[in-house]
Amino acid sequence: MAMIEVGFERQNFYPLKRKSALLLKLIAVVFAVLLFCEFLIYYLAIFQCNWPEVKTTAYDGEQASHEPVLKAMFLADTHLLGEFLGHWLDKLRREWQMERAFQTALWLLQPEVVFILGDVFDEGKWSTPEAWADDVERFQKMFRHPSHVQLKVVAGNHDIGFHYEMNTYKVERFEKVFSSERLFSWKGINFVMVNSVALNGDGCGICSEAEAELIEVSHRLNCSREARGSRRCGPGPLLPVSAPVLLQHYPLYRRSDANCSGDDAAPPEERNIPFKENYDVLSREASQKLLWWLQPRLVLSGHTHSACEVHHGGRVPEFSVPSFSWRNRNNPSFIMGSITPTDYALSKCYLPREDVVLVIYCGAVGFLVVLTLSHLGLLASPFLSGLNLLRKRKTR
Repeated sequence: MAMIEVGFERQNFYPLKRKSALLLKLIAVVFAVLLFCEFLIYYLAIFQCNWPEVKTTAYDGEQASHEPVLKAMFLADTHLLGEFLGHWLDKLRREWQMERAFQTALWLLQPEVVFILGDVFDEGKWSTPEAWADDVERFQKMFRHPSHVQLKVVAGNHDIGFHYEMNTYKVERFEKVFSSERLFSWKGINFVMVNSVALNGDGCGICSEAEAELIEVSHRLNCSREARGSRRCGPGPLLPVSAPVLLQHYPLYRRSDANCSGDDAAPPEERNIPFKENYDVLSREASQKLLWWLQPRLVLSGHTHSACEVHHGGRVPEFSVPSFSWRNRNNPSFIMGSITPTDYALSKCYLPREDVVLVIYCGAVGFLVVLTLSHLGLLASPFLSGLNLLRKRKTR
């Protein structure tokens, strides 16, 4: 009788042991895939990015001087979803992607300043005060940064509305969170941050105020280029003698993306579609005003979600920064800039592709199915099948 009981216990023990072993294998595979796709893949992608090299020696006549280098990151069109549009899973997935990408970039690249070129939110143009507060809280969590790293944000049409949707309340609400600063100088470099949505040129109150601010910035920049102590400039502190970097959401006027190229440019079927002024790009008039008033050496913009490089007047380069979110691009990226008062160098850093992550997950699911079926004896193990085939050949 005792022998029968021992045999019965062993009979129950081995299936239980096999099930436990299977469960441990499944958990190990799932954990490894999640760890790689949700954490390690961002380090693998961004680790390949390096700050571009820029000349740091400037000559004033015959005298040479060493210029400090500012490391700046430029990203655009994060489009954090609000309470109306987008599925909760869409919101969770894409916001996690941006958070991990941003935090990994901060840790690996150590930028000194980060600029976000508009459309931080997707529904800022119509969100309620409660929804706005929730969106801002999520943004501050996702894009948290050390105190020594500065974060600067310009307004986009999804933040304060297109021109016909924009009002003082929305603009002030945005500027209360992100500041109304138009001119930012650091390490001898001037950055001009423009509310391009307000440059419609129709004389509206917000538009007139925005133009007046830019004229004042232009005056201060011109004073920095003139001889020190000029009466016209007054007794106040002067800006560094450096042509500015212009940052805005809308690109300067261009007919289309026909001359844009690269992996993250607009799809070929969309490149020849004409742009609409004050909707896809700034108007010709507004673009000419900005170039004349500010005389920038470099322009960076967003809005199109795709990359493009154009030269205005044959001398002023503009780079459109692609979207930072998987929601708008399969291959998001951001721009890294090494900038001095007299020179700059830019490079692009690509984030993990969404389709690659999905393929890894699909492959992992297939592997788990095969592993489970093989363990249950419903599918022959490839290793055992190969071993049996080898034995049959040896016995012939």
